[in-house]
Order: sequence, then structure tokens, then C-alpha cells
Amino acid sequence: DWSVQENAILYRLLMFLQPPPGHSFSLEPDTTGQQPPRPSRTRVLLECMCSREQLLGGRQCFLHHPDSKLRRNEGSNILHTLCTDSFLAMEKITRWPQVLVRSAWQLLPQSHHCQLTLLPSSQSCRFQLTTTSRMNIYTEMLFAVQ
Repeated sequence: DWSVQENAILYRLLMFLQPPPGHSFSLEPDTTGQQPPRPSRTRVLLECMCSREQLLGGRQCFLHHPDSKLRRNEGSNILHTLCTDSFLAMEKITRWPQVLVRSAWQLLPQSHHCQLTLLPSSQSCRFQLTTTSRMNIYTEMLFAVQ
């Protein structure tokens, strides 16, 4: 979605998160056992990959090979970055792209002509670019799971 105002442009991006290999997402039901309309918690579960392991070879099932070096290297780094305990943590998810964008911004030639400001938000990742002509470009990244 995008819109234009007098001296500003707003871009809204919906980003679907995918679980790392050997994991899946599960929406936590509310206290009545029903799926809430807007889930507040998404559990990250280990998934059996034994049949894929046999078909594809070389990829170990994290669930049945819990001490696998592959598990520590492939899945746990991203899970540590985005999760608290076994749940996706929205604060961590919104902070992660901000760190990446801030680091990459320093290397772009546009960084000399535009000012990048990270805007506070606990539910989305928001940036503001201000050009030398005082045009503001806002970007908001919203995160979801399927």
C-alpha cells in the first residue's frame, strides 16, 4: 500500500515470516480454546523432517537428532534473534530489520543526500527518509505469519 500527501510519501509493506527449515509456526489459541482474530502469540515448533531427510539426504531432522550441529548452526541463530522462549517476539522482529537497514544505509551513496530516521514502534518497523528538498518518505513494515 502507498499514499502521497503534500510533501510526504508513505509506503506500507506486509512481510510474511517463514519458519526456518525444520520448524513451523503455530498460533496460540485464546483462553477459551478458540483462535483469536489477531493472535498475540505465535509458537515456534520443531517439525519432523525424517521423510525429507531420506528423500533429500544430508539434512538431519532437528526433532529426532536434537544434538545435531546443523540445528545449532541453521535454525537456532535466527530463532534466538526473533524469539523469546518458544514464541516469536514482536519487539525483536521489528528491531531486526532496523539493525540491518541502519548498517546497510551507511554504505549507500544516498546516505549523503538523505537522512534516515528509525521511528519508534512496537508493532511494526518504521523508517523516515528526509531528502535535502525536505521531502519525507515513510516506510512501515508490518509482519505476519500464515
